[in-house]
Amino acid sequence: MKTLLSVLAAAGLALSVAAAQAQTPAADAPAKAPTAQQSKMKTCNAEASGKKGEERKAFMKQCLSAKNATQQDKMKTCNADAKAKSLKGDARKSFMKGCLSNAPSAT
Repeated sequence: MKTLLSVLAAAGLALSVAAAQAQTPAADAPAKAPTAQQSKMKTCNAEASGKKGEERKAFMKQCLSAKNATQQDKMKTCNADAKAKSLKGDARKSFMKGCLSNAPSAT
C-alpha cells in the first residue's frame, strides 16, 4: 500500500512540474519583429546623434511626426550620417544597406 501511494505521489509531482514548465515561456523563443513605430524611433534616434537639449527634442518631434520619407530623402539622410562617421569602403556599404533598410519606406 505504501509503495502504491509513493508511486502515485511521484506521478502527481511529475505532472505538476511538467505543467509548470509548459506555462513558462521558453528562453530561446524568437524575438518579435519591431513595429513600424519602433523602427521609426530607432531611425530618428540614429539621426539625432550629436543633438542635445531643445534641438534634439525639436528634431525628434519633427522626425517622429513626419510622414514616410521618400527614397531620395532616405538616401540624403543616410549619406549625411555615413559622411559624419567618416565611413569608407565596405564599412560604408554595410552602413548604407542597414540605414536604408531600417528607415521607414514610402507606401
